[in-house]
Amino acid sequence: MEIVIANESHFKYAEIICDTIDESAKVRGTGIAKRTPEYILKKLENGNAVIALDDGKFAGFCYIEVWGHDKFVANSGLIVHPDYRNQGLAKKIKKAIFELSTKKFPTAKIFGITTGLAVMKINYELGYQPVTFSELTDDPQFWKGCQTCKNFDILTRTEQKMCLCTGMLYDPAKKQKPTGKEKVNSKAFQRLKSIKEQLFLKKNNGKK
Repeated sequence: MEIVIANESHFKYAEIICDTIDESAKVRGTGIAKRTPEYILKKLENGNAVIALDDGKFAGFCYIEVWGHDKFVANSGLIVHPDYRNQGLAKKIKKAIFELSTKKFPTAKIFGITTGLAVMKINYELGYQPVTFSELTDDPQFWKGCQTCKNFDILTRTEQKMCLCTGMLYDPAKKQKPTGKEKVNSKAFQRLKSIKEQLFLKKNNGKK
């Protein structure tokens, strides 16, 4: 297994990357922004992505998005092919894209939004902290990318202040990367996720 910085030689994987992201969203039943092969090709072309390959077979992927004149970057589109799940590959891919982000954009704040408990834990281990959406980029193009998510109506109703996703941010200026001694409180993340789901369920029920 190898995880490398993507380039034009990986163009042939664009379609399977998009298909895997789409299928994962259907299986998980959670919000995830869809991407077109053309969009993925741009990430491969400019070297803002990493791809995991097993002797040439697609195994996983993640890419970088740049916002606010390089002030913010997001590590998005994390996906692992079903044949390679539950093997710790997602964590390795996240670490690789995080290192690429800090190398290419050393002063940028790195952020992400996710509904996945596993991704929250990985982000925390890399030094991310849970934050409100107001601390993330206000670039309308970023939030426009959420339009294909099934939870977009929630984001719209709250005027982009909250959703089922949890915002997480790594600020290089604060040097908040864990030393390795901290223990990730998975119950706390799960509780946060449950509270959000209950909150929006209550609001929706109240409108009926």
